[in-house]
Amino acid sequence: MSDGAEEKIAVIIEDDADVRHLLKTVLTQSGFQTILTTNGQDGIDAVRTHNPILTTLDVSMPGMDGFAAAKRIREFSTTYIVMLTALADEIDVVQGLDSGADDYLLKPFRPRELRARIETMLRRPRERAGVGAGDAVASAPAPVAPAPVEQPVHQAPPLVEQPVYQAPPPVEQPVYQAPPVEQPVYQAPPPPQPAPPTPGRPPREPVHEPAPVVAAVPTADGWLEHRGLQLNTQTRLTQVDGRGIELTRSEFDLLATLLGSGRRVRSKADLVLALRGESYVTTYYVNDADKRAVEVHMANLRRKIGDSSATPRFIETVRGVGYRLASDRDAA
Repeated sequence: MSDGAEEKIAVIIEDDADVRHLLKTVLTQSGFQTILTTNGQDGIDAVRTHNPILTTLDVSMPGMDGFAAAKRIREFSTTYIVMLTALADEIDVVQGLDSGADDYLLKPFRPRELRARIETMLRRPRERAGVGAGDAVASAPAPVAPAPVEQPVHQAPPLVEQPVYQAPPPVEQPVYQAPPVEQPVYQAPPPPQPAPPTPGRPPREPVHEPAPVVAAVPTADGWLEHRGLQLNTQTRLTQVDGRGIELTRSEFDLLATLLGSGRRVRSKADLVLALRGESYVTTYYVNDADKRAVEVHMANLRRKIGDSSATPRFIETVRGVGYRLASDRDAA
């Protein structure tokens, strides 16, 4: 038997050198001895050799990807698996968890959040392959099951016929007739008269405020348009100044939601629900990882349509809240 606590070993499977060394630093500060690998097959061999308590696994790797590596590891190990990836679509998260991962963290990740998630997993201990309570259970004699005791057969009492309930006939309620109320005729107030100009001072020119951007209404053939940015909800096509743009499903749904909202600010939680096809929180909780995924999709969307967060032409950021369409005040 060991005199002290079991040594904490972590296997890092990551093909990006910068991310690999960052993970080594974070896990070393958390008390782990780290084993570094650069591809799926070497990572599987390291898990088999060192029997780690924790394994971090990149998804997008050359050769064997993280989903396949997780399934192979789960065939022989109960190590905790944390998947690290930039794939934020719901189908990717579901596929990662189905392949055997215990948690799914988006890149770029925050080191303090990674440490907190690992500590949370370790508070749910489970028996590891080859160590722990399994050896003690194997050495203990098997308990002898007591002889079965014959239970008396219960005889249900005879059914008693219940009287049939007859509902009383409905009582006709009198219909209430409200007395007519004469409505007063609204008289519009007279239009205000402009003030006479001050002697010696030229009259002030009227200031014309730009018309606010309202929610775009699709045309008969499904097109929405804002300052040269066009989107078709029927054919799922997108154009900028007549040039076609290729968008992912999530990027298209985000853009369609903002075009349909006009200048109304849509929070990141609203956009998470829009990507799920929900109008309010139902089964799933909107967490920080969900909101971080919206930020990643929005950055990719802006890059594809040629927009800038510093000088927005199409989409502007409302700090601390979310996003909305840019105003037409700067349009020529």
